[in-house]
Amino acid sequence: MSEDAVLHVKGRVLVGPDDVRDELWVVGGRISCERPGGARDVRTVEGWALPGLVDAHCHVGLDAHGPVPDEVSEKQALTDRDAGTLLVRDAGSPSDTRWIDDRADLPKIIRAGRHIARTRRYIRNYAHEIEPEDLVAYVAQEARRGDGWVKLVGDWIDRGTGDLSACWPRDAVEAAIAEAHRLGARVTAHCFAEDALRDLVEAGIDCVEHATGLTEDTVPLFAERGVAIVPTLVNIATFPRLADGGESKFPTWSAHMRRLHERRYDTVRAAYDAGIPVYVGTDAGGTLPHGLVAAEVAELVTAGIPPVEALSATAWGARRWLGRPGLEEGAAADLVVYGEDPRADVRVLAAPRRVVLDGRIVG
Repeated sequence: MSEDAVLHVKGRVLVGPDDVRDELWVVGGRISCERPGGARDVRTVEGWALPGLVDAHCHVGLDAHGPVPDEVSEKQALTDRDAGTLLVRDAGSPSDTRWIDDRADLPKIIRAGRHIARTRRYIRNYAHEIEPEDLVAYVAQEARRGDGWVKLVGDWIDRGTGDLSACWPRDAVEAAIAEAHRLGARVTAHCFAEDALRDLVEAGIDCVEHATGLTEDTVPLFAERGVAIVPTLVNIATFPRLADGGESKFPTWSAHMRRLHERRYDTVRAAYDAGIPVYVGTDAGGTLPHGLVAAEVAELVTAGIPPVEALSATAWGARRWLGRPGLEEGAAADLVVYGEDPRADVRVLAAPRRVVLDGRIVG
């Protein structure tokens, strides 16, 4: 398409779960609800259109061993784009991916800076590894480097006890979260287990990743404080394999991981039923491949979240949560077109018919 081309999207345009329109127009890369006058170079795309999908827990620039070269980051971003993910909240990466912002053919990224972890309490080469007295300073640093988010590692295996345990004392996270909020950033934290959750939520955290350790005691607390979760169920599916690998050295940890896995769907459904905001994230870029957003939406449905709500968790609701527009007048034309109604069957998300980024058909 030429720069002055007009794109006509017709069929069923899902501006919201119940706001369905017959068409929209894309002019100069922006959405218009009215047909432009005098348009000559018009291309038409037909189907069911959604705002570009959101992966709210993704890692561009990272693999199982740490930072990757730019050409690998590019392949990761392209894989996400071709799956319909046009907005990524990058939940921690040691790579500088700012160059992606200059590429009109790659997804938009909201960065959380680099992970902040306790010394020797996370995956090697991923995080700043520090002690509690330095937490506020590092949170301030990553708040300035990121795009409005900071990522903590809230718990990890403690080799002394042989099980998952909280990484930070309560006073340290209180001070760190307060500093992030002072700088205009929200804070999220990796948490698999139970015992870090109450301190983090009462300290004012905005989101928790994975959240497999939610219990009947902490679910009401999350709901009362409005703390969101990103369950990453496609990642939680790997827990049995991880447990098998650590069985001989850390049997207590292995048993704990299996229990968290076994109740994963009940945990997510309990969170949803209590009113906790739930969003789609895949945890791609560590050991998982990119492009799994459709599989994660399907997992939320398996957990008992209604299909339209699971769809919103990667579309309208997720964009609203991250402060980014959907299919609104004047917004950047980031959208995905499908052959069937994804509200009726979320598995439709696995087969985009067209991907449009900044008004250009890119897939």
